[in-house]
Amino acid sequence: MIELGQHAAFILWSYAGVALAIAGLITWTVTSARRTDRRLAELDRLRERTRT
Repeated sequence: MIELGQHAAFILWSYAGVALAIAGLITWTVTSARRTDRRLAELDRLRERTRT
């Protein structure tokens, strides 16, 4: 492994924080996309009911 010296803990915690932030953003995006898909499907169903 690369010698990180006296700042190893800071560097590793920084990488861990960035990884956690990226995982959070991915989770937020996927959750939002699923919520949007459900809402669009609901609106399509309502639209079909009003047409008939």
